[in-house]
Amino acid sequence: MPLVTSKEMFRKAYEGGYAIGAFNVNNMEQIQGIISAGQETNSPLILQISMGARKYANMRYLKALIDAGVADSGLPICMHLDHGDSYEICKQCVDDGFTSVMIDASRLSFEDNMALSKRVVEYAHDHGVVVEAELGKLAGVEEHVVSKYGQYTNPNEVEEFVGRTCVDSLAIAIGTSHGAFKFSGQPQLRFDILEEIESKLPNFPIVLHGASSVPQEYVELINRYGGNMTGAKGVPEDMLREAAKRAVCKINIDSDIRLAITASIRQYFCEHPDHFDPRQYLTPAREAIKQMVMRKIRNVLGSENKA
Repeated sequence: MPLVTSKEMFRKAYEGGYAIGAFNVNNMEQIQGIISAGQETNSPLILQISMGARKYANMRYLKALIDAGVADSGLPICMHLDHGDSYEICKQCVDDGFTSVMIDASRLSFEDNMALSKRVVEYAHDHGVVVEAELGKLAGVEEHVVSKYGQYTNPNEVEEFVGRTCVDSLAIAIGTSHGAFKFSGQPQLRFDILEEIESKLPNFPIVLHGASSVPQEYVELINRYGGNMTGAKGVPEDMLREAAKRAVCKINIDSDIRLAITASIRQYFCEHPDHFDPRQYLTPAREAIKQMVMRKIRNVLGSENKA
């Protein structure tokens, strides 16, 4: 099965009360682990590539790895640009064979955000590619995306934004944040804002960024084997599952995969100090990715057996 767009995925997810997991990938082990989890749970998948991943791995390598995995998977899989910050990078990704791109112009004014998003939409739609945009601003750090202070999405702006840009999905800010240190106090999502946006955009797919739950068992393993992640805290999985039952059709997960990999490798090195073959420690790391993604599909997204 070739790569697909997220359009049909989101339609089914909205109607079925579940979400599609959008998992960031940077290397072969991540791609293999995520696709293997999707196969075992029979779940559709979105594989996300950030601008940082493009620089780290070379887009041609990543595209070849994804194409190989997709060909053997039998699953509907979408390849998505995460946090594209310019028309040029979005255009390049469309030309490179992505089936979905995100234009993140949330740093700009409302009018400039709409103008840039609309320009990306016009090019992408002409080439059969769907577009995600962002309204509001998430706090936290994710590669080049840095914001000390978040800004909730204004529900009174969403109709005009979607109507004038013709984007296919909208990332909103309701209390999630980038990175592994999301909350200093009690985690809370603004479901009242989500509900108001739902009422203004019926049957329209909403996206949550910064939605890793930062499982404490991985934080504890990292700390036990020489790490220092004191205070790492994410979005509770029950809150994310509630969002997935509503209009949220795409939930982004990156930090949790990184935590699973790092915890596995740290533990392996401590238990096998004489080993130096990357295959020895990357094999259990790949399995840790698979188990993490399966957990998300079953407990958070609700997308098992939806492929």
